[in-house]
Amino acid sequence: MMKETIFFDLDGTLLKLDQTEFTNRYFYLLGQYMIPYGFEPEQLMKDVWKGTYAMVKNDGSMTNEARFWQVFTGLTGRGNPEDQESFLEFYKTDFCIAKDVTAPVEGVKELIAELKAKGYELVLATNPLFPRIATLNRIGWADLSPTDFRMITTYEMMNTCKPNPEYYREICRKLDLDPSHCRMVGNDAVEDTAAEAAGIRTFLITDCLENAPEGELSVPHGSWNELRNWLGL
Repeated sequence: MMKETIFFDLDGTLLKLDQTEFTNRYFYLLGQYMIPYGFEPEQLMKDVWKGTYAMVKNDGSMTNEARFWQVFTGLTGRGNPEDQESFLEFYKTDFCIAKDVTAPVEGVKELIAELKAKGYELVLATNPLFPRIATLNRIGWADLSPTDFRMITTYEMMNTCKPNPEYYREICRKLDLDPSHCRMVGNDAVEDTAAEAAGIRTFLITDCLENAPEGELSVPHGSWNELRNWLGL
């Protein structure tokens, strides 16, 4: 019998962090880094948010990277190769200071190793709003390796984002996967449960739960031990 493919979210799931604290830290570091390149931090933050929103709403006609720079350049008049390289240098360098507001999740490294040993293929289904280098860094902060995953979704290679169910369908198309043979593990009751609409069963880790509804969660949820039971380990 073919093993299922397990999709994992990163931030708040495999990597422990508070989303608001991390975002504030990230934007502060980005703003300070870009001052010598002629950007004003507060306006830069607003323009990056608008570019990010455009990626979230991407209709699939271009990569998220192309969509971001299309909007960002339209707002700022900046986006030539030198500007883009400055941003990438930030993600290679000062972005890593934000590691101080994150931590590995106890037991996750062992769980990933166990799943791989049992023959499961793993996908890092993190919202593809970041360049690959930024995502690779965050994988390291989680004490994991890029080689743990068959695919890592980043803004260079994806044309959709969470919470669009098409994001999950896009992964399945790229990897020739049947959604009914996949599972999604995340911590966001909106972004990650969107996998259900694509036919992928979903489990929410509640340690860092985001966008929790007022009522009951609509999908299986609980601790990492409860996830193990749900996966049949």
